[in-house]
Amino acid sequence: MSSPVRSGRFSYGPVETDESAGILRFHYSLDAVELVEELDVGPGHRWGPAAHEAARIVGLLAGVSYFKAGAPPLVDLGETPLRPGDLEFLRDFYIQGLGEFAYRNELDLTEVKFVGGRQVLPAEPERTDLDYNPGQRLLVPFGGGIDSIVTVETLKAANPDMELFVLNRAGAPPFEAIERAASTTGLAIRRAEREIDPWILSPETKATAFNGHVPVTGIVSAIAVLCAVLDGRGRVVMSNEWSSSKPNLTVNGQGVNHQYSKSELFEKGFRSVLKNALGSLVEYFSLLRPYSELWVAKRFATLMPYHSVFHSCNRAFHLDPAQRLDAWCGRCDKCCFIDLILAPFMDREKLSEIFNGNEPLEQGDLAGVFETLLGIGKAFKPFECVGDVDESRMALRLAASRPDRESNEVLARLLHKLDSTTGRSPADPAVFMRPMGTDHIPHDLKPATLV
Repeated sequence: MSSPVRSGRFSYGPVETDESAGILRFHYSLDAVELVEELDVGPGHRWGPAAHEAARIVGLLAGVSYFKAGAPPLVDLGETPLRPGDLEFLRDFYIQGLGEFAYRNELDLTEVKFVGGRQVLPAEPERTDLDYNPGQRLLVPFGGGIDSIVTVETLKAANPDMELFVLNRAGAPPFEAIERAASTTGLAIRRAEREIDPWILSPETKATAFNGHVPVTGIVSAIAVLCAVLDGRGRVVMSNEWSSSKPNLTVNGQGVNHQYSKSELFEKGFRSVLKNALGSLVEYFSLLRPYSELWVAKRFATLMPYHSVFHSCNRAFHLDPAQRLDAWCGRCDKCCFIDLILAPFMDREKLSEIFNGNEPLEQGDLAGVFETLLGIGKAFKPFECVGDVDESRMALRLAASRPDRESNEVLARLLHKLDSTTGRSPADPAVFMRPMGTDHIPHDLKPATLV
């Protein structure tokens, strides 16, 4: 198979809105290939200026999924309206959001040039819907893992009208890994469907185009904001924790972060874009931003109704429903990390049950996977949604100290190798159990998170 060849130009076209049906069509082109993405947010909504502004932002971010196929040196924004700060944010979204993609494909995207765009002023109060009153009702994007579950359970009692947000692929069955946990919350679910242009998914394209990770959480965030505007909800609450801001590796002085669109850097930039487009109509923030995965895991361990329904194994989220795995595979980086981060706080028997008798910490041949999570050796942290190296190291020490793990050979060997490699005293566990860094959590919600 020949290597992919870079295209010459990626262009943005118009955004079509069928307001009565709740269907949006975003037009793009990659050289001569015309592309259309369709988004179904449901009928029956009032489409005012705020909704169209939110739809414009979705179109800006969704384009990255098609740009990557040809990775051209030129992005032409055409007549796309741009408010102050949009272009700088979009460039970061492409360059940093595609950092892993560029690394894997040995591409330099830092020289990509953005041209075109029609500059418009920041949103004025009179541009927004006069009868739009979102208040402080919450919309929570929900993925069925420990982070979004902890967010929901932290806020649910004081916000009974909170809704979950779930994005599905159009025409495909929903992800059972999400549905089981979502049902357990007892909350209503706000759904939307995204239909990628079939060209990008065709076998011919996959065989000849560049492929790799895109900052999909950023696209999901923008769609959630649009749905919040349409539904009159004033807060979109994410579940991105502290370590998602940490890069996997550094290349030429630049961090490469698989979780860029979950990072504090993205959150800060996206909030600024929303401020210029929507004023104060919708607030976007992560409730878990100042907390470690250890903090999250400790809280999750107390939420027993979810122990049999939560799911984070990536094999449960395959685009092809026929290839989705209902159970945890027990072998991948994500399975290993979840097992490791929960092991300090949950019984060995319970974790064995969760992994259907295939708990990663009981499998000696997975030592190499755990070593990458621990930052032992030459390998960098896996390109997955996993925690910081120091979090994993502390989880290892705490798990190894549990009486029900004293005979675990994997933990013993890993701990010995860690001590032999690092040659330094371990950190204080309390460091990971208190807020760290900055956050944008509204003042009235902070007391609930500090329990």
